[in-house]
Amino acid sequence: MLLYYITDRRSFGGTEAEQRAAVLRRIAESARAGVDYIQLREKDLSPCELERLAREAVRAVRDQSATTKLLINTGSDVALGCRADGVHLASGELRASEVRALWRKCDREPVVGVSAHSAAEVRDAEAEGADFAVLAPIFEKVQTGARGIGLEALREACAGQLDVLALGGVSLENACGCLQAGAAGVAGIRLFQGGDLVATVKRLREL
Repeated sequence: MLLYYITDRRSFGGTEAEQRAAVLRRIAESARAGVDYIQLREKDLSPCELERLAREAVRAVRDQSATTKLLINTGSDVALGCRADGVHLASGELRASEVRALWRKCDREPVVGVSAHSAAEVRDAEAEGADFAVLAPIFEKVQTGARGIGLEALREACAGQLDVLALGGVSLENACGCLQAGAAGVAGIRLFQGGDLVATVKRLREL
């Protein structure tokens, strides 16, 4: 079961400096707890600010785990510059094949995750050579009112060869249903950013 933590420093209280410190602590805790992937998804930062935070995040991960992979949201150049493990691409952005071509010029092979909202987009990601797709939203997102696509859509998306992770309203209570539908794992912000992370990872691993 793959576990994928997506960061959101703005959900922490305090000043900008305090938020950055909090998200870096959570990144380190996630790596130490055995989360497989961490996506640094701080979309409001400038490329320069993002790279500065990414370098600190890389150090936080490397200090705690030899297996956790840090991905940078959309920022292939930033990911290369800070020596992250790869990138996460939003739907409609650069294709996985294009990212791989860019990284090969630097003699590196990236981990590439891709956002998807349908089985067709998952198939596209697979054809382009992504390592996995993150399908969302599976369940209704109460805070925004966005309707989920449901477990049947997840099941359809998981019919191919590409690993699909379930995102969107995923909780400890409904994660098992995602796995039963064929998901290779689960992704989330609140799922990993709040509460007792070690206990959360333990319960998910037991599913």
